[in-house]
Amino acid sequence: METTNNTTQTKTAGKVEFNNFSPFQSEQYVFLMLPIALMKDKVFSTLSDSAKILYSLLLNRLSLSRKNNWVDEDGDVFIIYSVSEIEQDLGCSHPTAIKLLKELDVKTGIGLIERKRRGLGMPDIIYVKNFADYHVSKM
Repeated sequence: METTNNTTQTKTAGKVEFNNFSPFQSEQYVFLMLPIALMKDKVFSTLSDSAKILYSLLLNRLSLSRKNNWVDEDGDVFIIYSVSEIEQDLGCSHPTAIKLLKELDVKTGIGLIERKRRGLGMPDIIYVKNFADYHVSKM
């Protein structure tokens, strides 16, 4: 048996067996919320699963920004989330992190985020758009 992160995992022939949650353990974790609309609404069908997970991470950061009063002069909440933090949080390469941001971006993707460059090697300010408040323009 091997113990990691205060849990015991039994390894058998290369397979990991996970233990059940105790009542205390079931409430000690923080979970990432993925809006069901991102999975079911046809508007988001072109998004990769990784982009949907990144958007969920951005939403999580948005709530922290609101609590810290990161609001611009127009009253819009913004986040600061560097590409290197995205790489670390998603366990992905730099090119993949950039690709996922582009997939979500207003200028190059579906439009769920808008990035404002700050320059001088500082991470962009990111405005996270409301996935539930959209309209489809006619082409």
